[in-house]
Amino acid sequence: MWTSQMIVAPAFVDAAAKDLATIGSAISRANAEALVPITALLPAGADDVSAAIAALFATHGQAYQELSAHAVAFHEQFVQLMSAGAAQYASAEAANSSPLQIVGQTALDAINSPVQTLTGRPLIGNGANGVAGTGQNGGDGGWLYGNGGNGGSGGTGQNGGNGGSAGL
Repeated sequence: MWTSQMIVAPAFVDAAAKDLATIGSAISRANAEALVPITALLPAGADDVSAAIAALFATHGQAYQELSAHAVAFHEQFVQLMSAGAAQYASAEAANSSPLQIVGQTALDAINSPVQTLTGRPLIGNGANGVAGTGQNGGDGGWLYGNGGNGGSGGTGQNGGNGGSAGL
């Protein structure tokens, strides 16, 4: 049986919630500015027909404002739920960071340390990427296993760096 998987980056969800909040603020400002022009219409003339048309449009303007208030409330609730969701995903990520990862990294450091001291390269691991805009070379990967780091891009009129050597 196949199950679907979902990957969520809490920082992106939080950024989306902030963007939505900004949009909501702009909508609220626009609705506030439109309040008087669409709800307090003056009749075009002094006759009964003009007064009735102005009253009809004012009624529709008030209905729009009521509907808009509901939409703003829904939007604010949606933004709050997205922000809370981002926080919950971040909490879940923190809670699920495995203590075994720490043990594994400690063991890897114990294996790599003497080899790196002697040769300048780890036994297992990827090389660091060169810094962008500097033309710096990428770091070498591990002797047995690992990818070399990407060379950094060059500045204006400068070549980019070489990629680091990979393992076996």
